[in-house]
Amino acid sequence: MNVRTSSLSMKEGRAIRTFIDAAMETLSSVVRVRNLSELESKRYDVLVIGGGITGAGVALDAVVRGYKVALVEKADFASGTSSKSTKLVHGGIRYLPNFDFSLVHEALVERGLLVQNANFLVEPLEFVLPFYEGDRHPVGMPFTTPGGVGLGFMLDIGLWMYDLMAGKRAIGRHRRLKVADVERLAPMLLTQGLKEGFTYYDAQTHDARLTMAILRTAAQYGATIANYAEVTSFIMEGPLARGAHVRDALTGQTYAVYARHIINATGVYSDKVEELTGEEAMVKIEPSKGVHLVFSREDLAIGDSAVVLPETDDKRILFIVPWESRVVFGTTDTGTGDLDHPTTSAEDIAYLLKYLNRYLSVNLTEKNIISAYAGYRPLVKLGKGGGSTAKLSRTHVVLQGSSGLVTVTGGKLTTYRRMAQDAIDVISQRDGAKPVHPTLNLPLQGSAGWNRLQHDINRRGAQAGLKPSIIKHLGHSYGTEAAVILKLIEQDPSLAQPFVDDLPYIRAEVPYACQYEMAMTPYDFMARRTSIILEDWHQGTTFVDDVVALMAKEHGWSPSEQNAQAQSYLAVVHGQELAERH
Repeated sequence: MNVRTSSLSMKEGRAIRTFIDAAMETLSSVVRVRNLSELESKRYDVLVIGGGITGAGVALDAVVRGYKVALVEKADFASGTSSKSTKLVHGGIRYLPNFDFSLVHEALVERGLLVQNANFLVEPLEFVLPFYEGDRHPVGMPFTTPGGVGLGFMLDIGLWMYDLMAGKRAIGRHRRLKVADVERLAPMLLTQGLKEGFTYYDAQTHDARLTMAILRTAAQYGATIANYAEVTSFIMEGPLARGAHVRDALTGQTYAVYARHIINATGVYSDKVEELTGEEAMVKIEPSKGVHLVFSREDLAIGDSAVVLPETDDKRILFIVPWESRVVFGTTDTGTGDLDHPTTSAEDIAYLLKYLNRYLSVNLTEKNIISAYAGYRPLVKLGKGGGSTAKLSRTHVVLQGSSGLVTVTGGKLTTYRRMAQDAIDVISQRDGAKPVHPTLNLPLQGSAGWNRLQHDINRRGAQAGLKPSIIKHLGHSYGTEAAVILKLIEQDPSLAQPFVDDLPYIRAEVPYACQYEMAMTPYDFMARRTSIILEDWHQGTTFVDDVVALMAKEHGWSPSEQNAQAQSYLAVVHGQELAERH
């Protein structure tokens, strides 16, 4: 591919060349096998355990600083918390009433960096915050005033602080709204008792695709990456961890991986991984379950703005977030359960529906729910004793054990880059190097050149006969990499066909996921490379055979293997449905 850069600035030329290099980098099943072999044959500077957004960020930060990096994930990338969020990149307005200003400021800075560095995938979103008669603890305020007098003024002051703490990276300034303005922006809200409202701005993303963009960027810079590769034990030399035994979950083969530094970025599993060194865990993780419900836009009659339900009996706030043709609503903050298989309970669903129907003019039941999903936040427990997980720290920690293992945990999706930076700063200090922070202005894979290529992608998509909603989806999900998907369609026009009429997902995304994003199972594709399992009324069960047939061409599956893959997917989906009924 030849690109003329004579009319471009040096910076723009580098961005285009970065895009070209990224497009050539693949994470296929063949590359996975090669990477697993390399784990044993090479010696690494840094071994990262965990393929969620934090581990991905750590691998990227390390490799762009010049370290030789390997990353392993015991299941699929983003298969835990990193695909179970509210799909928001936000400063955390609910933390202001608790005076957690440092966390809010850090998150607002990181929000701005993500809008800059993942411009196709992280987009500004307006939020409407209504304020009703009788509200005493809006946005989770731990205090109130007599009769609620002055609470609206206090909300206004809090939102001014939110704007100011974002500084030059502010997305937009908040506004105070009259009742008529609230009704216009959020027509589904009840108007009885509505006093006024506010708008403010945060951002929205696809969490699993963001994780994949970070991983692809790390691979572009030379990181060795593999999913379905579980650390079963550490290789100890005296008291020090010098490597790890890694088991390929798909074949059962084991590999010995040696690295000068090992970083534990496994989220809710952090303490369990620490214990593999034979030491007592340095950090106590208190998993907190967050549950979300997915509805159609029509059922909630929502516009383009997200809505914050201002108050619950337990002083939480809930978000109604438009998400393409669907709406995400959540979240809860409850205790733990099976970390490998988080499920929604009848109580979780009843809790969410209760508040949805309290504030909305429509009456929704379980029949309106397209899907429900649950995940666990890795909250860092401070001190002793019990208490609500809603009060535990959302900040992150970086700890070093006597074995040399570095653990980074806590935090939130928005602050993944800062978590990674802090973890690799520890490694730099160990090596006597001055810490540098190249990820501050590093475009993620799919971003470099996006503004220049977006028009061409729209044109080619239209020529291929794709609906505007599909073209928009491809751009928002893949950025410049949408050009690779369009090339697949140009080679085989049948790949332009969507799987479901009211969703934008098309057949070409399957070979792309297999060739470029290490999708190894139908569930990888349905749940994380796309969000079909959340957005489709049937969770992809009506066309899983089509997905499997397309994947079989990439992975060389026999007819019996295809059948096994399809049955495995159906069993998982039906198992989730059964769990949610109990």
